[in-house]
Amino acid sequence: MNKSFFQSVVNFKKQQGCSLPDITGARNFVHHLFEALFLCKDQVDNNEFEVQSQLKKLETQLQLLLYSVEQDTIYSVEQASLFFNAIPGLYQKLLLDAQAIFEADPAAKDINEVLIAYPGFFAIAAHRFAYQLQQQQIRLLPRVISEYAHSATGIDIHPAATIGAYFSIDHGTGIVIGETTVIGDHVKIYQGVTLGALSVQKEKASEKRHPTIEDNVVIYSNATILGGNTIVGHDSVIGGNVWLTKAVQPFSIVTQQADISIQDKKTFEEPHNYFI
Repeated sequence: MNKSFFQSVVNFKKQQGCSLPDITGARNFVHHLFEALFLCKDQVDNNEFEVQSQLKKLETQLQLLLYSVEQDTIYSVEQASLFFNAIPGLYQKLLLDAQAIFEADPAAKDINEVLIAYPGFFAIAAHRFAYQLQQQQIRLLPRVISEYAHSATGIDIHPAATIGAYFSIDHGTGIVIGETTVIGDHVKIYQGVTLGALSVQKEKASEKRHPTIEDNVVIYSNATILGGNTIVGHDSVIGGNVWLTKAVQPFSIVTQQADISIQDKKTFEEPHNYFI
């Protein structure tokens, strides 16, 4: 590699201004915040003073993360304080989300199982943290947090997506929720669901490109719902594998019709034995 290559790398970094968040630090922040709010590792961890101490340390950690981007001490302290002032409200919302997942899944034996073993709950928690930072107009860090949750769970929720109370994700792998999506209260989504845009043209970035899901909607696995004008009315059910690009009225049931052939294997001349 010649000298010009190294110079091009340096020039590119200078253009960025080196004002990028610490990715490892951001991941640790989310992980430790989740633990501080929901997980009890030992008896020492289970008292008010220890919780307060953990959150104070995390506030300092967030200040450092923000300073790495903005290089402004006062800004970093103010924004970190604003975020942690919002934590009690976020905590109450997340308890409702955990309850929604527990009530919706007969396989869940108690809330603790949801808290420690359900990737959907962790993805929702990370989103609510990232969304709060997004609302504070903080650059880059919300996206780093959402991508950490994406890599950890397979659930991709843009930090700007608006999600109501009592949100439930079952299984979750492969879910995509786009930037301008609006989701109401008491919504349940299964694995493989996409709430996406009809157009990916850059000039439409400021428009509402993703669907609106009203209250009390269930969306089953691998359904694809696209477009900023696509509104799924309240109390509707969207069946598995549905491709939806237009609005549906409240109390609708939308299904994808498919013909299924069932034959007697004993009389079928060429059994379906495939080797891949």
